Amino acid sequence: MSAPQDRDPQDRDMPDRDLQDLEPYFTRMPEGDRKEQPRWSRVQLAGRLCELSSVPGTALLTAAFRLVLDAQLEGEPAAWITATPDTFFAPDAVESGVDLDALVVIRVPGVGAVARAADRVLRSGGFGLVVMDLHADSRIPVPLQVRLARQARDHHAALLCLTAKSREAPSMGPMVSLRGHTSCRRLAVDRFQYEIEVLKDRRHGPGWRHTEICRGPDGLH
Repeated sequence: MSAPQDRDPQDRDMPDRDLQDLEPYFTRMPEGDRKEQPRWSRVQLAGRLCELSSVPGTALLTAAFRLVLDAQLEGEPAAWITATPDTFFAPDAVESGVDLDALVVIRVPGVGAVARAADRVLRSGGFGLVVMDLHADSRIPVPLQVRLARQARDHHAALLCLTAKSREAPSMGPMVSLRGHTSCRRLAVDRFQYEIEVLKDRRHGPGWRHTEICRGPDGLH
C-alpha cells in the first residue's frame, strides 16, 4: 500500500496561533493517576506521541513489534509507515506472533511523507497503533508534530516513532510525550534480554525500565 504523493495543503507551516495547542500535551497526569505502574504497552501509550530510539543492533524492532502484538491481541488495527526499503524482516515478525495479514504497511518517499501518511491514517480514527519508522532522519517540524499529537490524543491511538540515535541525543521535539532508548545483551545462543530505558515520560516521570527476555530471530533485533 502506498500513500498518495500529492501535496496536502495542510502540510504548509501552521500559524503561530496553532501552537496554543501545545499546552494540553505539557500538562502532567494528575497525582492520583500516577499510581498506575508504568509499563511498555499499547494501552499506556495510547493518546500519545512517543519516540523509541536505539543504535544499530539493540532490539528496536523487537520492542516495537511488542506493541504491534499488543494491538492485535486487543483487536486494534495497527499501521507501519516507513520511508526506507530496509525495514523489518517479515518472517521474524511472524515468528514473534504478529499477524502480517492484519498489519497495514505503507511505504512512502521520505520522512515528510511518513509524517503526512501518519496524519491521514490517524485522522481516519480506525487505528489503535501507528508506527513511524524514521531511522536516522527524524526531522519533523513542530507544527506537524502538534497535529500528529492532536490526532493521537483525539483518537486515543498510540503513535510510535522509531529513530536511530544515541541515548545522549535529544528527542525529536517538544511534542514527544515519552522517549525510550533500547539496549540488549545476549544470554545464550538463541536468547537475549532487551531493555527500554525511559528517558522522558510526561505522565509518570523518567527513569523506569522495561526488560524482557526473548528468543532471538536473525533479523528482528
